[in-house]
Amino acid sequence: MGRGASAANQYEGAWNKDSRGPSIFDAATARSATKPRQYHDHIHENIYYPNQTATDFYHHYKEDIALMAEMGFKVFRLSITWSCIFPMGDETIPNEKGLALYDRVFDECAKYGFELLVTISHYETRLHLTNTYHGWYSRKLVDFYYHFYEVVFERYQHKVKYWLTFNEINCITIGDPYMAGAIRPVEGISLE
Repeated sequence: MGRGASAANQYEGAWNKDSRGPSIFDAATARSATKPRQYHDHIHENIYYPNQTATDFYHHYKEDIALMAEMGFKVFRLSITWSCIFPMGDETIPNEKGLALYDRVFDECAKYGFELLVTISHYETRLHLTNTYHGWYSRKLVDFYYHFYEVVFERYQHKVKYWLTFNEINCITIGDPYMAGAIRPVEGISLE
């Protein structure tokens, strides 16, 4: 079965459109074999953050979906950007512009008969949540995440059959836990 997989923070771009707030990857620099990625606690104007533009799926989703169909894809695994729905992450009222984006994307996928597999959290915790609550160190994030889940599931339950709660949640314990949106490093608190 032909399928494609993606992570919104890696392809969507448009980090500051439609009332979005920044995620941790909107403030992450590029990395290379000789230079590690840096995570900043805010956006610096003169620093390049590649995920802010990414492949610009936000503006080109129709063409991208058509290309996937042309390649014979039947399943599209994608994620919903938390900041698109809740710009800061701890609001009670969702951003309707963000919800409307995914209505359009899911409807476009339906035109090609794609089965959707949607990941709710794919390495893109809100920057505000990591700065204010130290990311997943705080149990408050469980409530914020649950509210996000409730909103997207209620909205898209008739468009999406298959859901994943977290992508590779084990990344929190191996490698770079900040990459997984797990934490903002806190002095004196260990990962144990």
